[in-house]
Amino acid sequence: MSKIILVDDGITFDGDTLSKGPLGGAETAFISLAEALANKNHEVTIFNRCKKSMIRNNVTWKPFEDITSLSCDLYIANRGHTTLALFPKAKSRIFWIHNPANYLLKWRYLLKIWRWKPTIIFSSDFHVKSYPKWCPSGKRVNIPYGISSAFLDTPVLKTPPLPRVVFTSSPLRSLDWLLNIWVEKIYPDLPGGELHIFSSPKTYGEHGNARIEKMNAVLDKASSMKEQGVVLRKPLPKNKLALEVSKFRALLYRGDPGETYCLAVGESQASGVPCVVQSIGCVAERVIDKKTGFVAKDDITFAKYALKILKDDSIWLSHHKAAIENQRNWSWNDAAIEFEKLI
Repeated sequence: MSKIILVDDGITFDGDTLSKGPLGGAETAFISLAEALANKNHEVTIFNRCKKSMIRNNVTWKPFEDITSLSCDLYIANRGHTTLALFPKAKSRIFWIHNPANYLLKWRYLLKIWRWKPTIIFSSDFHVKSYPKWCPSGKRVNIPYGISSAFLDTPVLKTPPLPRVVFTSSPLRSLDWLLNIWVEKIYPDLPGGELHIFSSPKTYGEHGNARIEKMNAVLDKASSMKEQGVVLRKPLPKNKLALEVSKFRALLYRGDPGETYCLAVGESQASGVPCVVQSIGCVAERVIDKKTGFVAKDDITFAKYALKILKDDSIWLSHHKAAIENQRNWSWNDAAIEFEKLI
């Protein structure tokens, strides 16, 4: 058993947040990894902006201000420069980043990375390429996010669902673009089709509050499009979201250059839901093109592929089965094994 400490200096969340409501991808990953490591009999402690100490799923949570200079076998500094130099006695040091690495090209990051030489953890090939080779670091390791068991355990469907599309990402990740594509190029050829949107600023905590006006502007547009089959839904906790997502015919998502893994696509694929994406950012790495969904080169092709999945039962069934067979092979337990190798 090893002593592992994880530190995050971002938004407020704790050991109950993931089970009680929606949560952003980076925070979901942070909690999921900690719990997976604890399940492997490690002593795991989190310091973050939680409001009180607690123990949940064998993980000890403590407020950031309670940090003391403890020694540990593995220290995981999460995304922020304020976490990099903590725990100088740690035997192994990891810097886990969740955004394209260009944000590290500032002196406050580079000097600390040069000083401590942490192993930097990336989550996709696209992510790795975002950090220039000349920049300081220890090892550079690509460990994709794991997929929660709730999505891995959804049932295999024998008959195709109704032509309903799901969207589960941020309103600012091309939802406005998708609404336009839906109304102009998909819905006119799909009478009775529906686009269900599980999205809200509440998912992103303080980060969401900072962008609430922009997010709500897109969601207001969506709510005004009921006659075009657009349905605005409340975001759900992961276990409930998994059951809902698995009932949809497809997930349509353009991709975003600010994403480095995209849990929305990864979770949908693991649930057996075919996805149509464009080759933007990391999302093309989540889909096996023409097998578990499609990677479109432009907007016209995107709409064409979407209609194929939504209208052709044989194509849908083939992609659904392939997603179940090929996209369920990477859980948080698998990711934790890769982190263990760095102890």
